[in-house]
Amino acid sequence: MKKEFESLYREYFPRIYAFLYKMTENRDLAEELTQETFYQAFIAFYRFRNESDVFTWLASIAKHTYYRYLRKHKRQLDSVDPEALIEAYSESVSEHPADTAERHMLAERVRSAMTALPQKYRDVTILRVYADMSFSQIGDALRISENSARVIFFRAKKMMMEAIQDEYEL
Repeated sequence: MKKEFESLYREYFPRIYAFLYKMTENRDLAEELTQETFYQAFIAFYRFRNESDVFTWLASIAKHTYYRYLRKHKRQLDSVDPEALIEAYSESVSEHPADTAERHMLAERVRSAMTALPQKYRDVTILRVYADMSFSQIGDALRISENSARVIFFRAKKMMMEAIQDEYEL
């Protein structure tokens, strides 16, 4: 079992670290949470039954580890930096100061919109955008159907876009 887990650690450490780094935007914290994720996975390894992809299982543990950290430190999920969301939807980034300022304002609006989402919508969005998980993997991680994950994600995007548009109209 120990050799199996060491192999799993070597293979998935970079992806779990990248996932947590995208959520925290803090290298030290991402490293700490990645180590805790693998510690929790090691403890629960005997319960893993290959019913889902290994990365899906580990990402689910990582997400819960991150949420536990936030609760313990009484921080809100608005500490999740939405830059990845903005970059995913923007083709190019201008160096002009006005464009940079507008991008930062949009980032703040996305942050507000994401924190305003109900928990299930926020969970699906984080796993889809930050972990780059398929809808099938998200369904496995959250114990919902693939179709439900897909519907929740598209509803979350719609809610976020409406919230951002409402702020622009103010």
